[in-house]
This record gives sequence, C-alpha cells and structure tokens, in this order.
Amino acid sequence: MTPNDAATCPCGRLDAKRRPLAWGACCGRYVDHFSDVPAPDAESLMRSRYSAFVRQDAAYLLATWHASARPAALDFDAGTQWLGLELRSHRAIDDTHAEVEFVARSRLHGRATRLHERSRFVRESDDGGVTRWFYVDGLWL
Repeated sequence: MTPNDAATCPCGRLDAKRRPLAWGACCGRYVDHFSDVPAPDAESLMRSRYSAFVRQDAAYLLATWHASARPAALDFDAGTQWLGLELRSHRAIDDTHAEVEFVARSRLHGRATRLHERSRFVRESDDGGVTRWFYVDGLWL
C-alpha cells in the first residue's frame, strides 16, 4: 500500500458504517490500475473521473472518455480547489448504457462554482478487448 492509498478518496464514497473510503479501496483501484481494473459500473466510473479531476490525472480522464467525444488534450485550471461531489442519481438504461446525475463543487480564485450534470455512459470493449464503461457526454442542469 502506498501512502496515497490510505488517504480519504476525493469522491466521498462511504462504507457500510458511513465512514469515508480510502483512496486505495475506492477510486484508486481504477485510476491507479486502469489497465487491470475497470470501473464496474457508470457510477464508479463517474466517481473515479471526479477523483481524477481532483488529482489532475489527464491520462485517466482521456482513457475513460469515449473515443467519439474525447478531446485531444485536457488543461486544468491552476488553483482549482475541489470541494465535494454529490451523487444525485444513477440509472442503468440497459446493459450498455447508463446515466449519472451529480453536483461537483469547486472554488477557483475565491469564486465558488457548481457543476450540475447528467452524464451519459456507454459500456463497450476498449482497444485491448477489455469491456469498460466510458464517459460520452453530459447535459448541464
């Protein structure tokens, strides 16, 4: 276990006793082990992508973005402080499509912002033949 594995996961997921999960037991297993451990559902992928934004992990974010909508590169705003994630809903449409509604709060240069989005996800095989969930796009609410 690395020192980061024991840190609280940025996504805020709680265990059965309502205690915050550690990075290594939560999003870290997907972000740090992308090639071996795909997120099992759209909610877990969305949470791990939020955590990757907090950690400014562009490689993970780009790898989990569906090829049809993936940007060529990502830039992060220096000084962004992520304040929390609230999951509003997770809806499986069928075996390969899902939606997740969430609110992510942040602060940049003293100004607080909220990103309220309904994200669409698709499950398919990646270039290596591993079945994964991918972020497609989101509707800002």
